[in-house]
Amino acid sequence: MRDAVIVEAVRTPMGKGKPNGSLAHIHPVELLAHTLRSLVERSGVDPALIDDVIGGTVDQVGEQAMNTTRYAALSAGFPETVPATTIDRQCGSSQQAVHFAAQGVLSGAYDLVVACGVESMSRVPMWSNVPPGKDPFGPGIAARYPDGLVPQGISAELIAAKWSLTREEMDAFAVSSHHRAAAAWQNGLYDAEVAPLDGVSRDECVRPGSTPEILAGLKPAYHDPVFAERFPQIEWNVTAGNASPVNDGASAVLITSSETAARLGLRPLARLHSFAVTGSDPVLMLTGVIPATEKVLRRANLSIDDIDLFEVNEAFASVVLAWRQATGADLAKVNVHGGAIALGHPLGASGTRLTTTLAHAMRERGARYALQTMCEAGGLANAMVLEAV
Repeated sequence: MRDAVIVEAVRTPMGKGKPNGSLAHIHPVELLAHTLRSLVERSGVDPALIDDVIGGTVDQVGEQAMNTTRYAALSAGFPETVPATTIDRQCGSSQQAVHFAAQGVLSGAYDLVVACGVESMSRVPMWSNVPPGKDPFGPGIAARYPDGLVPQGISAELIAAKWSLTREEMDAFAVSSHHRAAAAWQNGLYDAEVAPLDGVSRDECVRPGSTPEILAGLKPAYHDPVFAERFPQIEWNVTAGNASPVNDGASAVLITSSETAARLGLRPLARLHSFAVTGSDPVLMLTGVIPATEKVLRRANLSIDDIDLFEVNEAFASVVLAWRQATGADLAKVNVHGGAIALGHPLGASGTRLTTTLAHAMRERGARYALQTMCEAGGLANAMVLEAV
């Protein structure tokens, strides 16, 4: 029976998604090309053997339009015969690319495939793909949800209210993310996964000196009198400090079967064990990680206690803390090298960034099973289980 394994995983450092960010001068195609080039250089594979390149990008407009993944593969020097496609499952786009790539290997459709993602939020800001005055949802959604959908920040506030999460809890979690990321950098734990680019070698948003006292001084990021009237339960505890920043970055993983890996002399980092994707309430929006985790554990025939490491995307501290309450997971095993609150969340790149960090952390810590899950706009979530090889 065929399996699917990760044999290499690499990412750029994460820059601030602002005009003064460390990677803002780099075109998104070149960000992704750098990871693709690094992936084949580190693995030693002949890119002509790659059956497909599947990439995630969320705001597919402007410099991220026209199938960014295809042009990144060409810019990276891959043969013209290597195909590529760009997909969008919102924040989970490149995790979905991993699912598709692994499922292709498992089915026999692929022997060697790249899953990757990129987002340059400095050059293509979030929602750039929705022109002013245009409705991306349509009349059927308006009829089904007559009170209206809400922005993600309001969803994060609703989650905090529903799970009775305090400002102090969320700020403490955010501080821990920064401290873990800073410690991982100090101890060289990111060296194996980060490919420096244009003189940039570190994640730009990590703040080693972050404290609860500093975060306590930040104002609510999403307070709105209209939503305050609609949702009186909201206490307005979500701030820029306990949410992920906007970022530039790219990441990529190389996936094949154990048989092909042995033939090519490649050493697997981890086996891709089980997959799940689910939908959830599009108003709460970010809670899909809970049923997705339950679903993938059922498919894997595992319990939450069988998992040694977790990567749960830190779009907002409230999302991870609600997930922890619902699943009973040990927070000491979650995002052990820091998460998106510290490292950043370049939308289309985050899925394979988490996979890259998780696969390397599994080897570093001798983990047998690991689980990755991501909340996504519109009430979606991906989850997958990795297994040591």
